[in-house]
Amino acid sequence: MPKRSKPRTLSVLPLDPGQSCLPPDYANYLGACAAVCLEKRHRPGVSLALDGDYEDSYLLTWGQLTEQHYRTYADLQEATEQGAYGIAILVVREAAGKTVLERAAKGGGFDFWIGDEEDAELPFQGLTRLEVSGILEGDARDIQARTKQKHSQVARSDGRTPALIAIVEFSRPLARLEQK
Repeated sequence: MPKRSKPRTLSVLPLDPGQSCLPPDYANYLGACAAVCLEKRHRPGVSLALDGDYEDSYLLTWGQLTEQHYRTYADLQEATEQGAYGIAILVVREAAGKTVLERAAKGGGFDFWIGDEEDAELPFQGLTRLEVSGILEGDARDIQARTKQKHSQVARSDGRTPALIAIVEFSRPLARLEQK
C-alpha cells in the first residue's frame, strides 16, 4: 500500500475502535493507557511510524490527561501492554482494514480475533489472529527480538487462519505489523 502524502490523524483518547466488538469504556481504557505511555516522551500530534509488512505514518492525538490518569495507570508495565492493544487496534484498522471481533481465550498464543472492517456483521468470515506486544522504551534489537518471540508464540495456534503480529514501541513511537 503506497504512503499518503499527508499522514492521517488517529485519536488515541478517545480511542475509536471502528466497528469492533469493543465497548466504548474498554476502548477508552486502552486509549488512556496508550496516552499515558506516549506522554512520557511526546505531545499530542506525534508521528507514529508503521513498518514491517505495512508502511505508513500516522499523527497520534489524545485528550488532556489528568492526575487521575497518571495515578490510575501508574503500573507502566500494565499500561504498556494495554496501551499497545489500543495502538494496534487503530493501526490494524487503518493499514489492514481489519477490526476486532472478539478477545481470544488464553492459551492460543494470540490476543484477538480480527476480521475485515466492512464484514464486521459477519463475525466468522475471514478471521485473522492478532497478537500484540508493547515496549515502553526499546531499540531496534528489542523490537526485532520481540517480533521473533511473537512469531514463535503465534505458531502454537497455526492452522487455517492467518495471523498478524503487532509490536508497539512508545518511545519512538513505532508500530511494526507483520503477517504470519
